[in-house]
Amino acid sequence: MIPTRKLKTGDEIPVIAYGTWDIAEENVGEKVEIALKAGYNHIDTAEGYHNEAGIGEVLKDYDRDELFITSKVLPSNLNYESVIKACKRSLEKLGTDYLDLYLIHWPNPAISLRETLQAMKYLVDEGLVKNIGVSNFSVYQLKVALKITPVPITVNQVEFHPWLYQKELLEVCDQNDVVIEASAPLARTEVLSDETILELADKYDKSPAQIVLKWELQKGIVPLPKSKSEGHIKENLELFDWELKAEDMAAIDNIDHEKRVYMITLDDETYGISS
Repeated sequence: MIPTRKLKTGDEIPVIAYGTWDIAEENVGEKVEIALKAGYNHIDTAEGYHNEAGIGEVLKDYDRDELFITSKVLPSNLNYESVIKACKRSLEKLGTDYLDLYLIHWPNPAISLRETLQAMKYLVDEGLVKNIGVSNFSVYQLKVALKITPVPITVNQVEFHPWLYQKELLEVCDQNDVVIEASAPLARTEVLSDETILELADKYDKSPAQIVLKWELQKGIVPLPKSKSEGHIKENLELFDWELKAEDMAAIDNIDHEKRVYMITLDDETYGISS
């Protein structure tokens, strides 16, 4: 069983999820099936990933109460009515009556955040969504959202890995009981070649990916690793019977390299898809 942690609403979120970004609809069902059989019970998707229907085909064969399903609304759909319609479309494609977590995928300064959050409240009140959150929000954007939201913001899903250790954001989230989820938790595999990570992988007789994911888990981060390899999907769950020592956690903290692996702009045609 995957451990869970409590959200501020009292609901439990599994501490690791299977991420489905950049897996085509015709292929995603096979990969989600592998993940579920391996032991994952937390699946992360988004309307911008264009694969929700493929995931839904697999989920119908599993006990919904045993799963934690997350989706996200595109930044172009953040006005009140569009949020509600987008959520209902996602529910239909996923074949479920509710989402455990629904996120604003990217902030959109052209649409009132207050309006978006009021729509999120409606979804919670109607039982269509159990928990709401944000994604790709900076410290400032998160603080604003926390001040004006009519329902608890439980999660901020952001790029987070040893080459992008967002310490201030982590501190603010901890202070406000907001869980950070790590999209691109392995920096899209780039961080796996880091010298410190490789040394620790050798020291612990683990894969570089396991070292990075364990560092995130011990930080209280919920990582969302995506893999198309059955072996890696299973390996990424072998994290719960060992610990990184404090000095090795510190060594990763102090990696002197910073790099983002995804960035988006308002005029980018892929806006809301690239995470």
